[in-house]
Amino acid sequence: MAGDRDKIQEEASLSRLYKIILGWDYFQILKEVNQQGRSEEHDKEGTPLSIKRVKYTYKDVDDYISTFEPLLFEETKAQIVQKSDDDEDADVEWKHGVVTKCNESDGFHLPEVTYGSSYKDFSVSQNDLLLLSKEKFDEGKKLPTTFAFALVEHRQIRETGGSGQNSDCRCLVVLRLRMHLTGQLMPMQTDKVESSPRLLNMRSLITEGGKSLYILKLCSLSTISREYVAVHSIGSLPFKDLILAAADKNPAPSDQPWKISKPLGDYIKSNLNESQQQAIKVGLSRKQFVLIQGPPGTGKTQTILGLLSAILHAIPARVHSKGRLRGVKRGPELPINEKYIHWGDASPWLSNINPRDENLPTDGDDGFFPTTGNELKPEVVNSCRKYRVRVLVCAPSNSALDEIVLRILNAGIRDEDNHVYNPKIVRIGLKAHHSVQSVFMDHLVQQKHSHGVARTDTDNLRAALLDEAVIVFCTLSFSGSTIFSKLNHGFDVVIIDEAAQAVEPATLVPLANGCKQVFLVGDPVQLPATVISPIANKFGYGMSLFQRFQKAGYPVLMLKEQYRMHPEIRSFPSREFYNEELQDGPDVQIQTQRVWHEFRCFGPFCFFDIHEGQESQPSGSGSRVNIDEAEFIVIMYLKLVTRYPELKSSSRLAIISPYNYQVKLLKDRFKQIFKEAAKEVVDIITVDGCQGREKDVVIFSCVRASKSKSIGFLSDYRRMNVAITRARSSVLVVGSATTLKNDEHWGNLVEAATKSGGLFKVSKPYSSFLSEENLETLRVKKDEHQLDETQIVNEADNITSVYGNTGDVEPGQGDDNYYGDGDADMAYGDGED
Repeated sequence: MAGDRDKIQEEASLSRLYKIILGWDYFQILKEVNQQGRSEEHDKEGTPLSIKRVKYTYKDVDDYISTFEPLLFEETKAQIVQKSDDDEDADVEWKHGVVTKCNESDGFHLPEVTYGSSYKDFSVSQNDLLLLSKEKFDEGKKLPTTFAFALVEHRQIRETGGSGQNSDCRCLVVLRLRMHLTGQLMPMQTDKVESSPRLLNMRSLITEGGKSLYILKLCSLSTISREYVAVHSIGSLPFKDLILAAADKNPAPSDQPWKISKPLGDYIKSNLNESQQQAIKVGLSRKQFVLIQGPPGTGKTQTILGLLSAILHAIPARVHSKGRLRGVKRGPELPINEKYIHWGDASPWLSNINPRDENLPTDGDDGFFPTTGNELKPEVVNSCRKYRVRVLVCAPSNSALDEIVLRILNAGIRDEDNHVYNPKIVRIGLKAHHSVQSVFMDHLVQQKHSHGVARTDTDNLRAALLDEAVIVFCTLSFSGSTIFSKLNHGFDVVIIDEAAQAVEPATLVPLANGCKQVFLVGDPVQLPATVISPIANKFGYGMSLFQRFQKAGYPVLMLKEQYRMHPEIRSFPSREFYNEELQDGPDVQIQTQRVWHEFRCFGPFCFFDIHEGQESQPSGSGSRVNIDEAEFIVIMYLKLVTRYPELKSSSRLAIISPYNYQVKLLKDRFKQIFKEAAKEVVDIITVDGCQGREKDVVIFSCVRASKSKSIGFLSDYRRMNVAITRARSSVLVVGSATTLKNDEHWGNLVEAATKSGGLFKVSKPYSSFLSEENLETLRVKKDEHQLDETQIVNEADNITSVYGNTGDVEPGQGDDNYYGDGDADMAYGDGED
């Protein structure tokens, strides 16, 4: 019954959402988002009067919904009108279609529209938002009189002849759409509908049948609709009060309700550091919400693997006492001869071969969970384990998710006897890296089909595969997919990685799957959530649930031992962002010492003050470039790779900048020098594209250098933190000290570099600073070396050791095709002013 009520509530929420969005005026949205118009519903700054700032705590459900709903609508409007950089110069692609029929249901019009297409162009998908118009139009020209939004509910492809799907032959695309043409529904006033002539004109057009119209795809509403439903389901969540108050009013008792076996406990104690062990201990307390902050290089993924081992193999403390069950009611003891009879009936293999050993099932039945394409031993559930936990692991992005999947495939997890095995796992979603293909849902379905399962039964097959899995992986948005509603049982535990990179409504989506415990793992002082709308961002929509809880005083467990960075790199972020709590793991200094540290200007932490450099802003762009910085960086790179050829690799050295145009400028310069091999010799990326990566050397281009002393977007300290902590051995910052000193955090960085002897003033010609003669003056004296050359371990061993410790190296590192999108549902923003 509860499931039916949830379904009814979800349908009601979606109906309201669609009525609101589908009634909007596209051109009015353009004006609002571009701040070219004002209405009586906006204040003097153009902010809708219904907008409220995100708070740390909420008094009730209505307070919560009335805060997040308007902000979600502002974000929806921004996504509707957003244009990616790749599309700026492209022509708007209108498709010419014909209305074949139209039905009505529950206040919606449901037209069917067809248009011709090639097999290479299936750009319109389910849940896409379309703009329908009687005629084509361009921005700036006379506005049409007949236009409206439509949602794609279903898409079908019909062949019209040709040589097959791999050719350019034509086909017919049939769209079943949903439209709301009664009028414009006011977001916070459900009953108030404003009539609109354009909507009435569109209703006349589609109900006549046989009429032609033009179709323009705008964006997908999949993520928005799932987040909207999640916000409106807050009242039915078991964690409602905790989420509203950002406080646990009924904390768990100090004695752990769940225990793990001694062999597993010994492994965790021996292989995880103190703060990682503490995170697992809190998890075993079955506290409803556990927040784990993972600064760069602190083994966040390793901690998650430890959590999974503990969670999956823990049993309640009330039935665990010194290895024996307690508190079990027993009947009168039977005579010994009757005991033998019962034992024989129950266990015929005591005097024979266990039939399970003769014929092991292969489909996940009877407690046997087969391996999924890797070589580790599959799990056989021990008969004494009576508690089987199911876990859902989510993240905002595919890359963060696949890192964990790959680690499980390669290293497995530990059972109660400390044996390594592969649990039954499934990775579900629209994208997955090739390294985790063996457990990807589409791959598993294809395997089942190849073994004779009917292709018409794909949906049930997907649900069955999910039911079999003990751990399911998907993005936050995809956890709201309808496939999860078909599961026979939900998830006991939800673990959300990179939780500080998700807006709060996105974090709520997987919680609707009936979990009892939630782990939020992330770092609020690294990259924030992506928010397109400036207004929504201004009012706090970008604040994650993790950050809101932390600011409200909810306890956060921080991982404190880092294994990635040279101590001189770690020193500044530890002091600036982590209250000097970051500590170096064993041998980190030895592991990160490099031969190029023989020169002070290539040391672990350097700042190059290009005090004559100037920034500029390309025409019509919000981005910025600094040609002087780019020139110096190219010269420095060439000097580095000439002296140390091992750095001539995109896996070893990265150039990072917050500005897209600076990245483009640098890519063009390197392409002029290295031609098509440029991508192989250096990784040139934005800050938003580099979280999760590690490099030996990072060169950071600040760009900002102006008389106004403003640094705009660069002032986001979280991006500074991410950029400088990508480096293992050397971070080389290039910027204008005079300009940057006007910002608190950047001023502190310049001061730190000055105190450590790592600040270098550079003037034109830049080649003179890096000449052989000048380099000799910067050579570190032998007695200044903290480590001599005999202590610097082999380069290959260095990388293997550091990767093994941090657990933060992602699959496909350096693969531009993989990391280019940054997010499962939405590419990271440009990061411009």
